Amino acid sequence: MAGPGGGPSRRSHTKSRKGCKTCKKRHIRCDETFPQCRNCTKHQVRCDYMDSPAAMAPESPKSPQQPNLLWTPEIDATIELWRQTGDFPFTDLSVYPQPNWRAFPKSDLRLIHHLSSIANEMFRNKTSKLTLWTDMMPKFLSIAASHPFVMHSILAFSASHLAWISQSAETRALSFHHAGVGLKGLHEGIANFTKGNSDAVLASSLLLAWQATDWRGWASLLTGNKTVIQAMQPWRHESMFADYIAEHSPMPNRSFMSPIISIPSQDARRDHLTTISEIRSSLQRLQPYLNRHDQESKWVDQLRGYIDRLNASGTAQTASEQFDQLYALRKWLFWVPISLLAAKRGDVTVLVVLGHFYATALALEPMFKDIASVLCGDLSLQPLEEIIKLVQGYQDQKYDQQTQIISYLIQFPSDIASSYRSRRAWTRQQMEQQSPMQQSPYGLDNLNLEIENQIAQYSYGQSLSPAFAPSPLQFIPSGMTSGQTSPYLEVPRTTLDAYGSTSYASPLGSPATVPPPYSVPEEHVFNFGTPMGPMGYPSGFVATPTIWT
Repeated sequence: MAGPGGGPSRRSHTKSRKGCKTCKKRHIRCDETFPQCRNCTKHQVRCDYMDSPAAMAPESPKSPQQPNLLWTPEIDATIELWRQTGDFPFTDLSVYPQPNWRAFPKSDLRLIHHLSSIANEMFRNKTSKLTLWTDMMPKFLSIAASHPFVMHSILAFSASHLAWISQSAETRALSFHHAGVGLKGLHEGIANFTKGNSDAVLASSLLLAWQATDWRGWASLLTGNKTVIQAMQPWRHESMFADYIAEHSPMPNRSFMSPIISIPSQDARRDHLTTISEIRSSLQRLQPYLNRHDQESKWVDQLRGYIDRLNASGTAQTASEQFDQLYALRKWLFWVPISLLAAKRGDVTVLVVLGHFYATALALEPMFKDIASVLCGDLSLQPLEEIIKLVQGYQDQKYDQQTQIISYLIQFPSDIASSYRSRRAWTRQQMEQQSPMQQSPYGLDNLNLEIENQIAQYSYGQSLSPAFAPSPLQFIPSGMTSGQTSPYLEVPRTTLDAYGSTSYASPLGSPATVPPPYSVPEEHVFNFGTPMGPMGYPSGFVATPTIWT
């Protein structure tokens, strides 16, 4: 049918009457995707759908348009009570001051609940120091009470883990949104950097760096960490992160922004091959003692496979390639400990397995000396030393055949921890003697310009999703052929006979569901001198972890 004037008819369209306010103001069509429309996600602004009743309802995992936040009736009831009363349900975390919880939409409270339930259980069992991040979560939440961009960084961290568990593209988009808002807030915080907001700037940069999936994004944030820590030196003892600053202060004159790396000599390459061989040998010695430890055995298999792929991949030629080769190991270091510590309370075998994960990160540092120490080495040292201390306490209480076995199996991680700390101390001393007073020319203005450029040009949505990074060492999940590709890292799945058979492909397990309560011992969960009763799953974790987190 001809239109006015005889020209072609105007294409009809259906007007969106339920679009979000932002799209209406910009006079663009809203796709009405809950809880965050795609236009708002693209422009990194908060969508008013986030505050709508539909966004607060428990999402169905089968819904193609809603993030899969692994809701359960128990979690829903806990969060509803939390919203109504404003009482934080995780008292062991000692968060103070607390955010105004009533002001948060239900989906945000779910993300906070996910991380808080994990951290709360680690604190309750006195195992928080055995992980990379749970010991710091109360500080992050306290700072987020007065700095919203820190809260968005926390929400992004939680959503990225849930996205990895559920393999949900919508949850991935949710993590993008919160990371983008957090990054913009960090940009503004750096532009107005003071003693009063320095802890918030450091907290946000740490959280966002932990989520970076590409070398450039990670390097700029780590350089920012170094710059902020340097600026905080006059009042570092007053910081909530004083202990972290003392332990993790980057070395003087250390830059992470150069893509050029030093190529190892032939002698160094032979040393690297020897290191890989030693890691693999220690894992092989460990394997026969895991016959009755299904989860631990599967993870040791994963680590051995990673070492084999690393050995076959060749020497990295750029800093970006180094980052890609270490990415899977770094991802596991954040999430494997919380899974195993939740599943096996008081089992010393868990400590030995985790000790090998942390020791592997330290042992590989000479192979990736340009980035490995700050990427995963320094983070792994303290948890490993805490594990060694616990195992030594176990040995002091009794000496029998099991003690001898544990002493034999922990020897490699113990030796690696000792050599790493000595090597790091020597390197710091040498660099400080070379230029004791020299400050890095990379200041806060340079840092903010780098972040601004990334916000504008670098598509930070992809950079900040640790859940969907392509696997750098050609991981092939079970059930796929080598010709197929998957955006997910290989995640081993299992069935637990004690709780019924479950699908190997079912991504239902999450360390976030509250099962029936149980009595919690006052002493450390690894109270080796006391016989352990039947395995009990801690509150805050699912009782049927069918996926490895």
